[in-house]
Amino acid sequence: MEKEKYTNVLELRNIEMYFGKVQALRNVNFHVGVNEIVGLVGDNGAGKSTLVKILTGVITPTRGELYIRGEKIPLRNYTVKKAHNYGIETVYQDKSLGEKQVLWRNFFLGRQITNRFGFIKIKEEKEIARKIMHETIGFRGAGITVDSTVSKLSGGERQGVAIGRAMHFEADLIVLDEPTVALSLKEVQKVLKFVRKIKESGRACVYISHNISHVYDSCDRFVIIDRGEVAREFLKQNVSLKELDECMLNFANARREVE
Repeated sequence: MEKEKYTNVLELRNIEMYFGKVQALRNVNFHVGVNEIVGLVGDNGAGKSTLVKILTGVITPTRGELYIRGEKIPLRNYTVKKAHNYGIETVYQDKSLGEKQVLWRNFFLGRQITNRFGFIKIKEEKEIARKIMHETIGFRGAGITVDSTVSKLSGGERQGVAIGRAMHFEADLIVLDEPTVALSLKEVQKVLKFVRKIKESGRACVYISHNISHVYDSCDRFVIIDRGEVAREFLKQNVSLKELDECMLNFANARREVE
C-alpha cells in the first residue's frame, strides 16, 4: 500500500483483554499516525504494558481488530516476528542489548550480514555500525567506538544504540517501553534527544511511561490509560504539562477512592 494512502501506521480497535475472569483492557481504541510521537501514559497497573504486548505481537487479545498501514491484520496470526516484518520494533529499558558484546555485534544480533559461505562480513558490519552511531544517533565522543562493549555505556547511551538499530532496520514504528526508568536527569535528556531523532527521520513512535514529564517535550499527542481504558487523549498544543499532571493525579485519586 502506498504510504500516502494511509494516515495511521498502526490502529487498534475495540480491544479487550481478559486474563481468566479479570478484564485487563476494556474497549480500547488506539492509533499512531504517520511520523507521530504518541505518549502512552498512566499509573502502574493501568494497562499500558498489556496494550504494548498486544501491539507488538507478544500476546493475543480476547477480541478486537488490528490495522497496520490501513491493512487489517488477523490477530490470531500476529506474532513478535510478524510485528518485525511489518516494521514494528520495541526497545526495552536495559534489555535490548547484549551486555558483554561489542556494539557492532549488537547492531546485527539475529540479522548478520554474511557471505555466500555463511561467514559474517565483519568489516562491512563495523562500517555500518559506525555510520549508525555517528550519523543516525549522533555519537561524537572519542571514548565510544564500534568495538566498545555495552557494559561501558551509560543507560541513555544504551537506549540510543537500541533506537539506532531499530531505525537502521527500517522500522516504521518504534515502541519505547519505559526507556528512562532509573536514569539520571542527564541520561533522560539523552533518551529524549534520540526520540526526537526518530521523528526527524520520518518514523513514528509510541513512548510508554508513567512519568509524563519525561515525554512531554517529545510527543505530539498523549493518551492516558486508566484501569484498562483510554481515559483521556490530548494534542500537545491543547494541554500544558501542569494540566496533564493534574489530570493523571485526578485519575489516581479516583482509583484510590474506589479501592
